[in-house]
Amino acid sequence: MKVKNRTLLLIAAIVWAIAGFNILRIGIIAYEGNWSLVNLVLSLVIFSLFWFMVFKNLVKKHTKRILSYVEEKTFFLKFFDMKSFIIMAFMMTLGISIRRFNLWPSLWIAIFYLGLGAALFLAGVMFLWNYFNKADHFKS
Repeated sequence: MKVKNRTLLLIAAIVWAIAGFNILRIGIIAYEGNWSLVNLVLSLVIFSLFWFMVFKNLVKKHTKRILSYVEEKTFFLKFFDMKSFIIMAFMMTLGISIRRFNLWPSLWIAIFYLGLGAALFLAGVMFLWNYFNKADHFKS
């Protein structure tokens, strides 16, 4: 199944936004009874680390890669490269295992997941921004 290259940015936006929303939801649920200014600041630190050290660069890298495709239509899963799919699978497996086997206390999950989820969701928003903002690149 092939899609227009620009559509890959939209697919990336949807995938990242859904992942971010789900992680945020888990974090918010885990925060029940744990809301405090200190915990929110810690979540903000986690968000900042993930956004500025990982996801901001990832959005730029994948947008640039997608924009570089010369063929008119591309396989719909090429919104990611293989390395990114492996990292995503690892992160999902680790996150599910942490919760399933109660490896972290609920407070840690709350703090970490709120920050991580917000960074993931912002990545989805930025892919959507690039979908609309980079539209001129696709006009021939």
